[in-house]
Amino acid sequence: MEGLADMSYLLYANDFPAQASLMGGKARALAHLSGAGFPIPEWFVVSPKAFDESLSAVLRTKLEGATGADEIWGLLEGLQPAEAIQISLQKALEQLQGERFAVRSSASDEDGVSHSFAGQLESFLFVKAEDVSQRIADVWRSGFSERVLLYRKEAGLSPLPNPPSVLVQHMVNAEKAGVAFGADPVSGRRNWRIISAVYGLGSALVSGEADADTYTVSASLEPLKQSIAHKPSAHFQDDASPEGVNAKSIAQDMQDKPVLSTAQLKDIAQLVAQVNRHFARPQDIEWAIAEGKLYLLQSRAITSLVDVADPEGMLGIWDNSNIVESYGGVTTPLTFSFALYAYEGVYRELLRLLGVPARKRLEQENTFKHMLGFFRGRIYYNLLSWYKLLATVPGFQLNRKFMEQMMGVKESLPEEIVAGLSQQGSKGKDAVNLGLAILKLLNAYRKLPRDVKQFYRRLETALETDAASLNDMRPDELVAHYHKLESRLLRHWDAPLVNDFFAMIFYGVLRSLCERWLRDGESLQNTLISGEGGMISAEPAQRVLELSRMAAEKPHFARILVEGSLHEILREIAAQPAFKEKYEAYLDKFGERCLEELKLESPTLLDDPLLLLRSVGNLAQHPESLKARAEIAESPRILAERQVAEQIKNPVRKLVFNWVLREARARVRDRENLRFERTRLFGHVRRLFLELGGRFYALNWLKDPRDIFYLELNEILALVEGTSTLTHTAALAELRKTEIQSYRQAPSNRFETRGMPYQGHDFQAKTEAKTDLSGDLRQGIGCCPGVIRGRVCVVANPREAQLPVGDILVAKQTDPGWIMLFPAASGLLVERGSLLSHSAIVAREMNIPAVVSVPDLCQWLKTGDFVEFDGRTGVIKKLEAKDEQ
Repeated sequence: MEGLADMSYLLYANDFPAQASLMGGKARALAHLSGAGFPIPEWFVVSPKAFDESLSAVLRTKLEGATGADEIWGLLEGLQPAEAIQISLQKALEQLQGERFAVRSSASDEDGVSHSFAGQLESFLFVKAEDVSQRIADVWRSGFSERVLLYRKEAGLSPLPNPPSVLVQHMVNAEKAGVAFGADPVSGRRNWRIISAVYGLGSALVSGEADADTYTVSASLEPLKQSIAHKPSAHFQDDASPEGVNAKSIAQDMQDKPVLSTAQLKDIAQLVAQVNRHFARPQDIEWAIAEGKLYLLQSRAITSLVDVADPEGMLGIWDNSNIVESYGGVTTPLTFSFALYAYEGVYRELLRLLGVPARKRLEQENTFKHMLGFFRGRIYYNLLSWYKLLATVPGFQLNRKFMEQMMGVKESLPEEIVAGLSQQGSKGKDAVNLGLAILKLLNAYRKLPRDVKQFYRRLETALETDAASLNDMRPDELVAHYHKLESRLLRHWDAPLVNDFFAMIFYGVLRSLCERWLRDGESLQNTLISGEGGMISAEPAQRVLELSRMAAEKPHFARILVEGSLHEILREIAAQPAFKEKYEAYLDKFGERCLEELKLESPTLLDDPLLLLRSVGNLAQHPESLKARAEIAESPRILAERQVAEQIKNPVRKLVFNWVLREARARVRDRENLRFERTRLFGHVRRLFLELGGRFYALNWLKDPRDIFYLELNEILALVEGTSTLTHTAALAELRKTEIQSYRQAPSNRFETRGMPYQGHDFQAKTEAKTDLSGDLRQGIGCCPGVIRGRVCVVANPREAQLPVGDILVAKQTDPGWIMLFPAASGLLVERGSLLSHSAIVAREMNIPAVVSVPDLCQWLKTGDFVEFDGRTGVIKKLEAKDEQ
């Protein structure tokens, strides 16, 4: 239909897109579709200009001063379109033809991709030509109703709306009508089409006056299921009726039959699919069939799908078991992208070492790149990627439980998922591959001492560039140095991997032998591998004790360490040459060993040594504790060795047991020492990127040098190497910083996603187990023997903690940075962790009774509670205060 040049307040399809802003949501969608040839009844739209034209000067002034819905509603009562507009309407209606019309709201916010406004504004059907002007006024008035204003407030929209546009459309005399969804709005399935249909007009369906048949059709137009309603009557157009519609009875033999034929069902499903494609998002349409022709009456986006995941999308299972010890809490994009890259390289190497053929490794190229996930700033294992890789390892089904233990996963995958991941092959071929893999591992074990030495040499060569040298490098030199670290170390982490593997093997075998030959599988193996010496992880605690003894000789100095500012403490240290020498030696060796040391953004002791100095001062003020620590003997290990000698008499068994014990001790010791070398490497990488941050800051590419942590690894390298697609890095870093700072609720420890993980998921477990904090007993894993009774101190942030000497340290998780608190603790209780976690190993070296892996520990206990626990059995008992006396 041609538009009328003198009617700027009446718009038509051919006025789109020039006048799109005046059409409102509903009419804008029809204009969009009309240009694409969809079967739409003729229409025009009355723009908001007509509302303004119809207001008198007095009424306009009163409306400008109105403040509430009731006042506006009253002022608009009796409003009619201006005479000139009514004349134009009469001409436009003659061009539309027909006896009856639909007069619908088409507000600017209505039927949009964010808000539907469904049912909020008035719409009128079967309107006679002479009544159209009045109905337009009624729609205008409804745009300012109390329910609309409340809807806008709840949706976060501006409090007062603009007057709505009004859509006037030829009324189709429908034989069948209904709605169709281009996706299932309830389940979220994007490949389903949901169609509802009634006999006669669709108004009965929309108003709820009639039950509808409901059909589900696949994306390939195959009917999937249907629910046929009982339909005793329907609404049909009746020009003789004042309302233009009458309810009429349906023939009895048709009341329980489907409204739609298979052909009609497919036509409607195809129509809504075409509208989906046109708008590039699932739509909710109204349709009608008259004289055998299918009409599209209106279309709007299904806004609810934004928050609904597609249940048929690819399954993702995310778990932070084990990895939370290294990357607990919120971290930054640089740390995550660096960890993602490191895990990719490490597990390529692991599969090669485990004898996975090159062809199978190549097939998993994409899997290697997706070992981790990042949710609300936290790092998670992508479990399905892990299992896909492990399933390529010869003997996976036989050794699956052991591999899960290595990963620290508490809950296995469902068997049907594992079965789908397992790569089937002949038993003979599997046996051959397993045999070859065992031979390869035995050869790796044979060469392990040599390979560990070579790894240390390679590390020292790669890290020979000191901090001062990094300070003098250009950005391109810094990136070149990073690539050298990458090629020499990050891609050749073979010795630590092999050692970790055999640490697990020998520790597991030792535990099994203790159970079978000594009838003690609870803690004997832990006692036997403790006190080995030569373990660098225990050295910081020993040095803290040494510094504390020196400070204890001067009570004034000890008090300054506890109460003074960093500036005051450093000034006092300068006056204590013996202490200064030991303190600087500590920082030289362990300055990179900090809280959350694998997070590149973590400040090290070189940046802020206050935690170390406070810990030293705290112990120095309790010399009795220092004396008790000095008198601790290695009696638990000696007693355990005596038990072994007394109970194992068979010389062959004794030989086997002692060999396994010797190897378990060596492998666990080397595991901790090699992890310290990882700390040194990460510390070097941290300094390198901070230097790059300084260079970017000098170029105004960042607002602060530390904002480098809010860029991803490849983005940083690309900026220096000329492959970046973005140079506004300061804005990008600010955007990421703002988002990460907005994270509040942490995801569950384990959760599932479907399809795109970041769409339609809350990252919470489907059935989060309800925490039971009642009762006075808890069971964990005992990892260092000893019965301790005392007061607990729950520490969430070691940087702010003052652990009273002699208290039992309680924490959700620990990492090597916590070790400065250990000397003050009489015992250690940790909510997470395993027998080979850092806290367990260091506790054994220091003979601190400890229990790890205690569910909900930090909710069950609070600072000041009294407990008694057994580090051998893992049993913890909460005591009443009177029981402690």
